[in-house]
Amino acid sequence: MELIAFRVRMYKGIIDSGWVDVNNLTVLVGKNESGKTSLLKVLHKLNPYKSETYEPKPYEIAKEWPRRHRGERDEEHMVCRARFQLSDEEKAEVAKITEGKMFSDIVEISRDYAGKLEISFGEESDLDERPAVEVGVITDLLPKVQDNFSDEFIRCATYCLNEVRHYISEGQFAELEQLAQPHENILRDERVLPQYPSYADEGRFINEYLGGLNQLAHDLQQSLTSPSRVFEYITGRLPTFVYIDDYRTFSGNAHLEDVQTRKEENRLTEADKTFLMILRLSDLDLNKLIHLRQGNDAEKLRERQHDVEDGAAILTQKLSNGLTQRDYEVEYRVDSSHFFTCVKDNIDPSLIDLEDRSKGYQWFFSFDLMLMHEAKETFKGCVILLDEPGLHLHPKAQGDLLKLLEKYSEENTLLYTTHLPFMIDLNHPDRIRILKETSDEGIIVKTDLTETSPESRFVLQAALGIDLSQKYLIEKRNLVVEGTGDFEVLTALSNLLQRSEMQGIPADILIAASGGASQAVPLAGLMIAQNLDVVVLFDSDNAGRRAHDKLVKKWLTQYKKTRTEVVMLGDAVGVEHDFELEDLFPEDFMKEVVKETYSKELADVDVAEMILQGQDLLWDRLERYLKQKGIENPNKDSVAKRLRDRLGKMKDISELPEETTEKVVKLFQRIRKAFGEEESISAPF
Repeated sequence: MELIAFRVRMYKGIIDSGWVDVNNLTVLVGKNESGKTSLLKVLHKLNPYKSETYEPKPYEIAKEWPRRHRGERDEEHMVCRARFQLSDEEKAEVAKITEGKMFSDIVEISRDYAGKLEISFGEESDLDERPAVEVGVITDLLPKVQDNFSDEFIRCATYCLNEVRHYISEGQFAELEQLAQPHENILRDERVLPQYPSYADEGRFINEYLGGLNQLAHDLQQSLTSPSRVFEYITGRLPTFVYIDDYRTFSGNAHLEDVQTRKEENRLTEADKTFLMILRLSDLDLNKLIHLRQGNDAEKLRERQHDVEDGAAILTQKLSNGLTQRDYEVEYRVDSSHFFTCVKDNIDPSLIDLEDRSKGYQWFFSFDLMLMHEAKETFKGCVILLDEPGLHLHPKAQGDLLKLLEKYSEENTLLYTTHLPFMIDLNHPDRIRILKETSDEGIIVKTDLTETSPESRFVLQAALGIDLSQKYLIEKRNLVVEGTGDFEVLTALSNLLQRSEMQGIPADILIAASGGASQAVPLAGLMIAQNLDVVVLFDSDNAGRRAHDKLVKKWLTQYKKTRTEVVMLGDAVGVEHDFELEDLFPEDFMKEVVKETYSKELADVDVAEMILQGQDLLWDRLERYLKQKGIENPNKDSVAKRLRDRLGKMKDISELPEETTEKVVKLFQRIRKAFGEEESISAPF
């Protein structure tokens, strides 16, 4: 089951969030105290990954119901609803249970303040029936905890009973059978010694509990109807939610025997668990490291040192795609029973203990290893909720963290919150959700930036501006082009037409140059988000078509109310093949421009002798020719500037090749039309 959307109602500052679409990687953007954490926590409580007490009411109505709405409190109010897409395997299993009766591959799961979980396949489905079992049934079949039990036994017995209540309330009856063995181990481990008075009573409790649990599991399984079995199957497949806001750092040092002792006594600390995780990721074994030092055998010590060095190399390789500020290398040192982790880099080759590295590096190191391990093991299949990751990182490192999140979202659905501009990936606007605070509706979630408050927009606008290194003003009407060369040539052509008393690009339209087709997309997004009129001009080549699709499918679907249009150059001038701005001009004309640009290198070459190979784009053919002449990196922008200068020296349109004039007039007519201007008659060619 894959999470695809969720909705929150009446939770803290959220009256109704509206439906929030979810991708494999989704970012919730907003300022501090805007409700980002509340959204993650309410999702987490829908089906938490880990519960120490199996609280039957994960949502606390007394604390979490919105203030100023106390009179509307209702235990049966559904706090969180989430939609999930069933896999082909899951659809087949439901169809098998219902003998082919299947209404939808989308299931909606919700939980109310009373803790009740419900599922729905849609209004036309009758598969939503909950198992007709009262949780209180366990009081008849399971023994009660007695006051004379030891404190530890009472704690463990209460935990076991609560876990049974939890599985019954969730309709997961098949899970009850699997609880018998682990519960028996827990209870027998905490049973007092024979000399204590409660020894016999605790023994009777264990036997009665296990017998009652097995009988309960059998009876409930036998009583299930077909819809109830669907309910049990779906809730059993429901992904758990992992909420992470305390990003613990790994100290790097450990005493091996002490860790082994705590492991054997089942009292590992969080630091111990992290250390053991590091060993697993390095393909190292704690027991073997300890065994190889016993007796101080020289051969064993050499083997241990070899294992440790190899383990460090393995971890270095796994971390190599992380932080790109420097090339880091991990080294392990083992002195008797003490294990040390050191890190060096290409700037400073000296070994530095991990805990002496910057806080940001320690955080990234630990976070990467945690997700590397947990996403594929402990958290496999879970929905991971990250609250404000990367706070301690430099902006460059935050960019590295984004790549890391991208990688781990391949295995898990991942949602994270941020108020940091560099933690937003502008190439995926479809992943961005903006939190908006309202006085009447509370906190709502928007995908359309134009509908949010200025404070909420600031983070995203800052990210867009920073990413593009914006150095120009933005007007009400903007024509976005792929590069500075396009800007130079279009401006010169527009001026030439105006000198000829023809219409070019209107004076109130700003031509904004981006850093290529891909960068034109976020630049246009910045303008669209500010309710500006935007027309984007792409070359009719592969890069232009990819950028066109990204802008239309990702940005324009988010901002449907703005005046935005995308124009493909080839379509505008009436050609069906690949077409760039240079193709507006005849081949011989562009040969002359290129020769002027590289006058020294092509001093002895006659234009008539410049034979271009192929039938592809004119610039590609020119570039190949220049490389054959020893010009390693032909500069397209330099050629464009020379073309601009030549156009600037023309008195009127009569000096421009006729075929170029025809195409240019069509292009500018198409641009003006995209801005909503009426067609007007231009001067004859």
